[in-house]
Amino acid sequence: MKIQLPHLDDYLLNLRANNFSPETSYNYERDLRTFESFLQNDIKKDFAKIDKKDILRFKAFLNSHDRKTANQEDAKQFLSSYSINRVLSSLRSYLKFLEEMDFKLPLSSMAIKMVKTEKKHARVPEFDEVIKLIEAPMKYEDDVKIGLRNRAMLETLFATGMRISELLSLKVKQIDQTGRIYVMGKGKKQRFVYLTPRALTHLKQYVAKRDSASEMLFVPYRGRNNQEKNKKISPNYLQFKIKRYRELLDINLPISAHTLRHSFATFLAEKGANPAAIQILLGHESLDTTTRYVHASDRYAEKTHHQFHPLFK
Repeated sequence: MKIQLPHLDDYLLNLRANNFSPETSYNYERDLRTFESFLQNDIKKDFAKIDKKDILRFKAFLNSHDRKTANQEDAKQFLSSYSINRVLSSLRSYLKFLEEMDFKLPLSSMAIKMVKTEKKHARVPEFDEVIKLIEAPMKYEDDVKIGLRNRAMLETLFATGMRISELLSLKVKQIDQTGRIYVMGKGKKQRFVYLTPRALTHLKQYVAKRDSASEMLFVPYRGRNNQEKNKKISPNYLQFKIKRYRELLDINLPISAHTLRHSFATFLAEKGANPAAIQILLGHESLDTTTRYVHASDRYAEKTHHQFHPLFK
């Protein structure tokens, strides 16, 4: 007998009714399908009979390397503590919904405890490495249009601190002539971000050669997406390109689109920017999130020590 989570469709409908983004709804459903698969294939136990010990088993399952994904594919890597907590948070949200709707459930949402997260000292590339990376498309792309577009994307990422999902969802009408960009961010929070004059110049150069009727700002030139109106560039494509440019430039530190966002915030902090202003630019709901996210570099810590220690002369 196939084991299914009860009222899962109602829960997903609740997310849509409460204006959660399609991406968030998809992530919650994927996490809950993983739990459903765990019940079906690992402990072979109906949802109505699970207990707290089964939650411990699920945590151990998420921590294992030989686990299966929701699609019954072999997991390719260990999940970080943050990824495990995302899955557990989805399960807790589902149980909380069942409680609020007075549906029968085997245990309380409060039984879902998060795992301890590792404290990472986040590293960002040197400033000159960031500059080399965002200039790389014009050096390594044979197709001028692709070079202009990819350069404009990387310039925009670093100039604004946007998330990759926000960047690839940009529409032409969201940018004014001064380089101010209106963003609908995570959790449908609205904010403005700002292009540097340099980034605006490269964006205008790209738009002048874009040759597309799409309302999307960054358009695909190859593959199936090129044939469909208003299609977005894939996040995987941009992440692959960043990785490729980094390899070609022989930069040892791993760099992703998120690294550029992190670098944006860190370099602003190093220049003395107010954390509250950085919070607004990043689109964080809480200042606590920003202070955890923006780690001053060792170089900045050394400079601060030398500048302010009363016995340093």
